[in-house]
Amino acid sequence: MDNTQIQTIERESRIKKTVREVLRYLFLAIWGILVLFPFYWMILTSVKSYSSYNSEYVPKFFTLSPTLQNYIQAFTAVPLARYFFNTLIFTLVTTGLMMIVIIFAAFAFARLDFKGKDIVFSMFLSLMMIPNELVIITNFVTITNLDLRNTYLGLILPSVTSVFYIYLLKENFELIPEELYKAAKVDGTSDMRYLFKVMIPISKPTLVTITILKVIECWNSYVWPRLITDDKNFFLVSNGIQEIRENGFGRENIPAMMAAVVVISLPLVVLFLIFRKKIMEGVARGGTKG
Repeated sequence: MDNTQIQTIERESRIKKTVREVLRYLFLAIWGILVLFPFYWMILTSVKSYSSYNSEYVPKFFTLSPTLQNYIQAFTAVPLARYFFNTLIFTLVTTGLMMIVIIFAAFAFARLDFKGKDIVFSMFLSLMMIPNELVIITNFVTITNLDLRNTYLGLILPSVTSVFYIYLLKENFELIPEELYKAAKVDGTSDMRYLFKVMIPISKPTLVTITILKVIECWNSYVWPRLITDDKNFFLVSNGIQEIRENGFGRENIPAMMAAVVVISLPLVVLFLIFRKKIMEGVARGGTKG
């Protein structure tokens, strides 16, 4: 094979590689636009005036007269700041209690030996097969019978545990060599000391991931708060969005609702951007075994 043929083959290889790269980035660009477009549309709608939005027979992809009036109305039409405070309490307390529950449960299933452990864990996993609607009905009846409607306790109690997070953390704990646990027991280390000094620090990425996912879950909670509260003093931001949407002088006030959604979504976006590497690391670690 002479030099001319070699150069031709190398040139064709470079062309094929370039075409593959162009197609790959073109696909990623199109996919990125599709993913980000709803966020763009949300922000665009939030800066359109109520009258201009309702006068658009064909939706426009830009506006020449942006306004912040919708953001002002979002906080004045309903006590959105109060709902923010309620949501913050609900999110922090629920997440904190859940982390305590799942850490101890995962440690027990991963390291402790007790009679019927496998059966109990199998029963735990079987709970994931129960439709969420049935769980909500049961929780509603229980909370109502305990006279805990329109209370923080009634909002928080049904969400203080998660079978999926227990399973995820248990799998992560089991990645830590059992020989390390046995060596610690020989040295006289208690289970609690081993948990807090060894297992939790090693599993920090997974714990951070679970915490952030639970925060997002609580912050976006809609069905349960709407079901269990009818007192505005205990409304969450999800209730506030619905109120703003209905406060449109006979029509749905979509621009003000979008403004509220932007404000409510901002903390979650910032949280994800700060901890995105930890989230990816935790998910990858939790999905690897052996």
